[in-house]
Amino acid sequence: MRLTSTAPRTVLGAGALIGLQALVALGFTVFLVFQAFGGDTSFNTGTVLGEAAYFAVLTAGVAACSAGLLLGKTWSRSPSIVLQVLLAGAAWYALGPSGRPDIGIPVGLGCLVTLVLLFHPATTAWAEGLGDE
Repeated sequence: MRLTSTAPRTVLGAGALIGLQALVALGFTVFLVFQAFGGDTSFNTGTVLGEAAYFAVLTAGVAACSAGLLLGKTWSRSPSIVLQVLLAGAAWYALGPSGRPDIGIPVGLGCLVTLVLLFHPATTAWAEGLGDE
């Protein structure tokens, strides 16, 4: 496996942004594990650990998308687009019904920038195998 990529910079930028999302998701997963063992008895420890396991699996998928883009694997573009659309929906919910613009705005902007990079003409040409940038 090559560690250098011939993918356009737009692909590498999207991979880096998705990698940042994976790091945030990993941090949230670790937070859930600490919360489960923190001694707070207002919730079921097993439920929180189950939620942490669920987020660990999702985090692994996000990290795989990031690694695929950074390594120049074309398979990773489609799941990355789906991921950004789903995350944009979560950002919309944070902005509206949840009343948390402090979370929704940065997440939404990150999704928007990543989607622009993933739909850039150079990225599309790369995904279709039409050569370099």
